[in-house]
This record gives sequence, structure tokens and C-alpha cells, in this order.
Amino acid sequence: MKLEHITSVPKLPDRPADAHKGIVGRILVVAGSLGDEGMVGAPSLTANAALRSGAGLVQIATQRTVMPHLAALVPCATTRTLEGRADDLTAVAVTFGADVVAIGPGLRDTVTGEQIVNLLGSFSGGLVIDADAINALATVGKWSAKWPHNVVLTPHPGEMKRLLDGWGLNLDVKQREDCAARYAQQTGVNVVLKGAGTVVTDGRRLYVNQTGNAGMATGGTGDILTGVIAALIGQKMEAFDAAVLGVHVHGLAGDTAAEELGRISLIATDLLRFLPEAFSDLRFEG
Repeated sequence: MKLEHITSVPKLPDRPADAHKGIVGRILVVAGSLGDEGMVGAPSLTANAALRSGAGLVQIATQRTVMPHLAALVPCATTRTLEGRADDLTAVAVTFGADVVAIGPGLRDTVTGEQIVNLLGSFSGGLVIDADAINALATVGKWSAKWPHNVVLTPHPGEMKRLLDGWGLNLDVKQREDCAARYAQQTGVNVVLKGAGTVVTDGRRLYVNQTGNAGMATGGTGDILTGVIAALIGQKMEAFDAAVLGVHVHGLAGDTAAEELGRISLIATDLLRFLPEAFSDLRFEG
């Protein structure tokens, strides 16, 4: 299939003057874990990024032991207990009234691939699947999504290789555009293959991001991207367009941070600081 190469970046929808928090995106972040290696920072990065990207309401579903740590890290979000393998993730999303579920950052093995497959088959809202949720999904092999156009997978190259292997596709992950497009065509979902020149594709269209820099090669920046894309879907953007705009503005924030702080010292929380400026700069593009 010949791909349509996209070069323009979608515009952020205008927010109505009478908007309230209930109509600009309710985002459920399923993330975080505590154990021998704690992953408390991951859900806070994703949730704060969603809020900085315009989400009206954010709730973090996580282990009870993680919840007390989040009060100071994400004061603008709520939390709820996630019992892990005992939970029906769709029921958790419906209880919150989520428009979008962002799942994976810092989860470790607290949810299974089967739980994610069930979510793909029963939740009709937006889904952004990242990190440990991708790794769990890769163990399932072939799977299907009932509303694939609403789903965004955000693998780094190692996670992309696991997804390809799980599907039985013998593709070279170094051929970034080809392997991302082939996987999107097989599954019907949107793929965001992260790295220098992040690739976004739905199997028909393909966009290669031009923003960002090597200073963003640091832990946590992917968690922030997950939150940005989820928030944009929550603001009624098509998932593919949200992914394109998300990687663009995420890179813009990284470029501004690098200009002020230098690439060597850049850390993920710096992107949160510069996301407002990146969104503001969008008004002057094009």
C-alpha cells in the first residue's frame, strides 16, 4: 500500500468560551507501581503532561501504595486504587467517565496482556498504550481492537521489536517507516515509533517529526508524550492527528528547554515547564 506522506501539523481545536472541565477531556492514567523498583514518577509525568496539554480532568489509577506519593506530585489530579490483575480496566474507565485511557508508564507487571486486549475490545474511547502495557500486549501475539482508529501505540525501538515479534512479522526495526507502517496496517491502529524523527502512521498516512533533540534521550520523556497525546484526543482530535500534533509539540517543548538549559542537563520535568510555551508557539506556525 502506498503511504500518503503528511508534512503539515494539525491545528489544536479552539476551546469554547463557555467550556468547563467536564467537556475538554477526562483522562484516566493507568500507571505506576511500587516494589523493589518503584515507578512513582511515571504516572505523575503522564498526568501532569495531560493537564498541561489541556485536559479538564485527570485521574490516576494505581496501586494503593503509590497513591500517597502522588498527592504532592500531581495536586491537580485525583487517584483511585487499582488492584492490578483483579481489575476490569474498562469498568475502571467507565466509572470515571473517561474519554481517554492512557495506560502503561511504570506499570511493571501489575496488569496482563489479556487485560489490555479486553480493554481494546470493550472501551470505545481513545486509548494510548505505552511502555509496560506495550510489553504486556506483545506477549499476547496477535490481537484485535474493536475501534482501532481510536488506539495509539507509542513504542520505542525495543518495544516495537517485541510487538513485531509477537505478531510474527520479521521486520528490521531500523527500517523505521516500513516496520511502523506494516504493523499499523496489520492491526489497524495508530503507531508512534519514538526516536530521532519520530514516525507516526495509521498504515495509510505517515508523518516524520522534525522537532526535538538529543537532550530528550532521558528517562520520562516518553511518559510525557503519552499524556500529551491523550489530552489532545480528549479535546476531540482524531487519534492520528492528536499523535502528529503531540509529537510535534512535545519536541517543541524539548527544543525550548534545550535552548535555555542545554541538552546535557535536560530532564523530563523540564518538558512540563516548557509545554505551555510550546502550545503558545503553535499559534504563530504556518
